[in-house]
Amino acid sequence: MFHVVLHEPEIAPNTGNLMRLTVNTGCSLSLIHPLGFTLDDARMRRAGLDYREYATVDHYDSFEAFVGSVAPPHVYAFTERGDVNYTVVDYQPGDALLFGKESVGLPDHVLASSAISAKLRIPIASLGRSLNLANAAAIAVYEAWRQQGFAMPSEGGD
Repeated sequence: MFHVVLHEPEIAPNTGNLMRLTVNTGCSLSLIHPLGFTLDDARMRRAGLDYREYATVDHYDSFEAFVGSVAPPHVYAFTERGDVNYTVVDYQPGDALLFGKESVGLPDHVLASSAISAKLRIPIASLGRSLNLANAAAIAVYEAWRQQGFAMPSEGGD
């Protein structure tokens, strides 16, 4: 349905949680290297539970490699520097929902890429600094999926 894309994630449990989320929502998970952990990290396995074996996880050496291989119709970058509320976008199956590393978000060169359709922002209260990566991705995935009437893709399809 949608591609959840993590650009250089640093925290194994977030990636494990997102494996679980993508299985439960019919999405794929794309990891752009380098990763800040190993894929056999016990914390990731614990967070992903038994969903890890069912998750569709693809690996890419760069953002450009992801875009070149997948060619999603739209790439939506979720960033605190976003100028568009994430709820006003008309998400379509096959779109990529892109998230940066936990410590610093998406790098400038990715945000400046012509492949980025829009820079989206998830509002938070004035006292907040940021959302957890897995929580932010869950918010975005469920909004995109809601717009599709919570339709599940057919087995093996987008």
